[in-house]
Amino acid sequence: MIYMSVTIGTPLQASAFKVLLLGSGELGKEVVISLQRLGVEVHAADRYDHAPAMQVAHYSYTLNMADAEELKQLIQKIQPHLIVPEIEAIATQVLVEIEQQNIATVIPSAKAVNLTMNREGIRRLAAEELGLPTSAYRFADSIESFRAACDDIGYPNFVKPVMSSSGKGQSRVKSFDEVDAAWEYAQTGGRVNQGKVIVESQIDFDFEITLLTVRAKNAETGEIETQYCDPIGHRQDAGDYVESWQPQAMTPAALEESKRIAHKVTAALGGCGIFGVELFVKGDKVWFSEVSPRPHDTGLVTLASQFQSEFELHARAILGLPVNTTRHSVAASAVIYAGVDDTNLSFSGLNLALSNPNTDLRLFGKPEGFKRRRMGVATARAETTDQARELALETASQVSVQQN
Repeated sequence: MIYMSVTIGTPLQASAFKVLLLGSGELGKEVVISLQRLGVEVHAADRYDHAPAMQVAHYSYTLNMADAEELKQLIQKIQPHLIVPEIEAIATQVLVEIEQQNIATVIPSAKAVNLTMNREGIRRLAAEELGLPTSAYRFADSIESFRAACDDIGYPNFVKPVMSSSGKGQSRVKSFDEVDAAWEYAQTGGRVNQGKVIVESQIDFDFEITLLTVRAKNAETGEIETQYCDPIGHRQDAGDYVESWQPQAMTPAALEESKRIAHKVTAALGGCGIFGVELFVKGDKVWFSEVSPRPHDTGLVTLASQFQSEFELHARAILGLPVNTTRHSVAASAVIYAGVDDTNLSFSGLNLALSNPNTDLRLFGKPEGFKRRRMGVATARAETTDQARELALETASQVSVQQN
C-alpha cells in the first residue's frame, strides 16, 4: 500500500512546486537539471550574475546570501516549498527561523545546514556527541591561541577555516616556522571570515573516500531509509578535489565501518537528500573527516558510473521519491582548470577529448576564470579504476582553455 501520493504541479503556473537553490555552482546546475526533469520550478540564487545553475533555472537572483535581511526578503518573495543550500556562505540562522515557522522545508534540515556550514559544529557533533573516530583537533580564534593549538597538536598538522570549502584557506603546517603564514592564509582564504580555525593532527591513512549516503523515503511506508553509493576514491591538491573514481577498493570490514559512521552522522543531522561523507581509511580502520549535506564535488564521477547520478538521487530524495544507488560502470573524473585569470574564455579540443566513446565532458559555463578555478570536468568509463583514471586525465588534458 502506498503511504501517500507525491504530487508536483506545472512550472510557471499557480500549481508549481517551487525550489529555491542557495548557491548556483556546477553541482547546483546538475541538481537544477534533475529537478526540472521532474517538473519542478527552480529559483537559483548566488552572489554573482550568470552562475552555472542560474543559466538553466526558471528564475535567478543575485544577492549576498550571508545577509540575513536580503535572504529573508528573497524567501518571502518566492515562497518556495523547499530551500536547498549549495554553499557555506549563507545566513543559516534565517533558515532555522524559516523551518521553525513552517514557511518552507530546508534540505536536508535547518539543523544539518547550520551544523555543517561550520566545521566546529560538525566536528563537535561527530567526535563529542556521537563518539565517532576523528583526528585530534583544536579550535583557535586568535594568533596566540592558534600558535598554542599547533604546538599542542604537533607537526605536521592541517589548518582549515571553520567556514570554507574546496580547499580554500587550508594549509599543511610542517613546522612552527609556517604557523603565522597559515593563520594569515586561513583568515583571507575562507568563504566567510569567521576568525576561527580548526587545527587537525595528520592521520596515517592509506586513502580517503567519499561515501555518498542517501536518506530517502520508502515508497510504501513513507519511512526514511538510508542507502549508500559504492565508495568513491579521490585525490586532492591543497584540499581541492582533482580527480575521483568509483569504486574505491577497500576491505569488507572498512566498508561496513564506513557505512556505520555515515549512518550515525546523517541520522543525527536528519532530513532527506544526499550527504557526502568524507572518511580516512587505513586497512580496516576508518576515521570521520567531514560531511556535506548535499551533492559532493568528488561525486561528479557518478554522472558516468551510476544509473542515477548523485544529482538525480538528491532531486528524488528531497521530493520524496524512490532512489536507486546502483552502479553500472567503473568510472573516473578529472578536473579542467581555467589556468588563467580572465573572463570570456573559450574551450577547444573538445572533438579530441570526446573521440573515445567512453568519455564525456561537463563545461560549467562560469563567467570568470581563475588559475585554479574548476571550469569543467571530464569523465571516463573503463574496465578498471586505473584505466578509467588514466582516460579521464587524458580527456581533461585535451581540453584547452583560451583567452579571447
